[in-house]
Amino acid sequence: MTYKGHPLPPLIEGVLVKRYKRFLADVILTDGTMVTAHCPNSGSMRGCCEPGRRVYLSKSDNPKRKLKYTWELMEMPTTLIGINTLIPNKLVTASIAQGLVPELSGYSQFKPEIKTGEHTRLDILLTGEHGEKCYVEVKNCTLVEEGVARFPDAVTTRGQKHLFELERLVAQGHRGVIFFLVQRMDANSFTPAADIDPVYADALVRVVENGVEVIARSAVMTREMISMGGALPVTLAPLSHISGLKNGV
Repeated sequence: MTYKGHPLPPLIEGVLVKRYKRFLADVILTDGTMVTAHCPNSGSMRGCCEPGRRVYLSKSDNPKRKLKYTWELMEMPTTLIGINTLIPNKLVTASIAQGLVPELSGYSQFKPEIKTGEHTRLDILLTGEHGEKCYVEVKNCTLVEEGVARFPDAVTTRGQKHLFELERLVAQGHRGVIFFLVQRMDANSFTPAADIDPVYADALVRVVENGVEVIARSAVMTREMISMGGALPVTLAPLSHISGLKNGV
């Protein structure tokens, strides 16, 4: 059967009251009931957690779960936004396996969550028929401003660590890819958010110069499914610009 995308469970509509403590969100359902939902996104969610926006929740029947509801989507005027950070890895892995990402075709084995260092894991290891290896780190991107997708939405030392690990693996003769999946449909291009985390933006430029590859894709968002969308042009800020941001210029 042809892979179409990551199916979503039946969703329940509501209105966001507030997001707090990173992993909690209060939502008023259409019947007026107030519920507290799990927010499966530890980022700042800049531009994605405005009170009063329409949101969509899934509901679990697992009696062991403290919070029955999970926040899956937010509705904006021109797009749905995917909130769940567990989906990008699954979507990217399945899309690669189905040949939907031409830049990463030709690999026959796929392994998730690969330990590459003493304290480092990367999301996907692709292995070819002759043993050639490609390491892929997937990043969920939800920040879009004026049509430009930007990452990160907050300072991320962990993200820097992943970049340097990819750089190290490339130096050993492997492929290393950072894959930005934009879980919304209103982006026309991608660039690192140098004003938010200049160190990460600087690191991204450096590792690309040393052979790490960047792929940015948008997702096709519906209330039933999230599927792989088209490629986004990537613009990397020059190091001189990033250095200026560091110095407050």
